[in-house]
Amino acid sequence: MKLDHTGIDTVKTDLNLLDDTMKEYGLERGEHWDYERVTYDRKFEINEGVYYLRIFGVATEGDVGANKATIQLLTPLLGKHYYPHGVEYGQDEVFPDDLVKQCEKILKNVKSQLDEFLPTK
Repeated sequence: MKLDHTGIDTVKTDLNLLDDTMKEYGLERGEHWDYERVTYDRKFEINEGVYYLRIFGVATEGDVGANKATIQLLTPLLGKHYYPHGVEYGQDEVFPDDLVKQCEKILKNVKSQLDEFLPTK
């Protein structure tokens, strides 16, 4: 499920600031990166199953491997995990309303915190 209308896809910021901020909200980069891309995940284990909030980003400047990059965030996704196949994001998936609201709140808070560091226009 695409989590449109969160505004997170308008954020372009420093990788280290992004790592610190995401970690505050339980979103871990872990091993999900290469030199041009990053992925932040937060796992939710609830009665209905295991879900992941996933936020992708691409380097517009610099190098992720050197921890010196500017990252443009993309539209976040909410997916359901199916063992052993992986995470599904499709339209046919059913996502609990409470989980969707929780994820939207997390994204709003992340964006708000990152916006504090963006230069004013």
